[in-house]
Amino acid sequence: MENKCRAKITGIGMYLPEKVITNKHLEASVDTSDEWIRSRTGIEERRVVEEGVTCSDLGARAALMAMEHAMVTSQDIDLIIVATLTPDMVWPSTACLIQEKIGANNAAAYDLSAGCTGFIYALATATQFVETGFYKNVLVIGAEVMSKIVNWEDRNTCILFGDGAGAVVLQPSQDSTGILANYLGSDGRGAHLLKQPAGGSSLPPTYQTIDDKLHTIYMNGNEVFKFAVRVMGEASLKVLEIAGVDKEEVDLLIPHQANMRIVESAIKRLNLSPEKVVVNLNKYGNMSSASIPVALYEAYMNQKICEGQKILLVGFGAGLTWGATLIQW
Repeated sequence: MENKCRAKITGIGMYLPEKVITNKHLEASVDTSDEWIRSRTGIEERRVVEEGVTCSDLGARAALMAMEHAMVTSQDIDLIIVATLTPDMVWPSTACLIQEKIGANNAAAYDLSAGCTGFIYALATATQFVETGFYKNVLVIGAEVMSKIVNWEDRNTCILFGDGAGAVVLQPSQDSTGILANYLGSDGRGAHLLKQPAGGSSLPPTYQTIDDKLHTIYMNGNEVFKFAVRVMGEASLKVLEIAGVDKEEVDLLIPHQANMRIVESAIKRLNLSPEKVVVNLNKYGNMSSASIPVALYEAYMNQKICEGQKILLVGFGAGLTWGATLIQW
């Protein structure tokens, strides 16, 4: 066992389906409009997989890109953690399916379920393995095919979600850079507010659960919105407190891409200029566990992230869950 060191993101990648569903497309199938969706969410379009494409397909593509960026081979990977709400199947884990697809046969692999906060939870978990010296190369993936569990007749939810995957490789830091702090929270009293009711042991599949569309997303939008507006700011301030960093020192905020009004509330709470906030929900909608890593990848590729910056990741999701990560890049 080595001395504790920081965990550092050394590689990032993403993969998005090519198929685009615009707000105009949705106007043809549900009672909504492009203007209504934009004004209330900020979303203009989202990506959706073709028939037969799975969560593990997206996750594997993002993983290979992150591994190439980190200059590690499939044989180097010690652990694969996949955050997802939409696994290929209940079991075996999507992480094991991705392991086979990328040839990482030396790795341990498992899935993690924390709603849209999944990537933050997975990143915090992976950090412990690297900091303690237990593993040297950990692959963290957020992958979702939300289109498979959306009720396309429900205008309150079908407008929000998209498909995609993002991944990072975590390794021991050789200097003072890396993950400074993680903060996680949950409140099971809000479990009923956002869920996929059927398909588990509570409501196993029957003709009735299928007819009642209980295998699709249910959300109490007003209550989730109120929760998100409060917790995004609170989680951000908490992780800064843990790290001993002032909010004025934050160089870039990468929030979960759920709703522009929620993002704006976090900006206000942290007193950040909009230029310091990464927003791509207009292009991709809410990709759940994939939202933050995809936004991180795009920020890096667009040179919004520079060496020495402090990057704040923050998210919320079903559970209810929330979490934040502070990174010294």
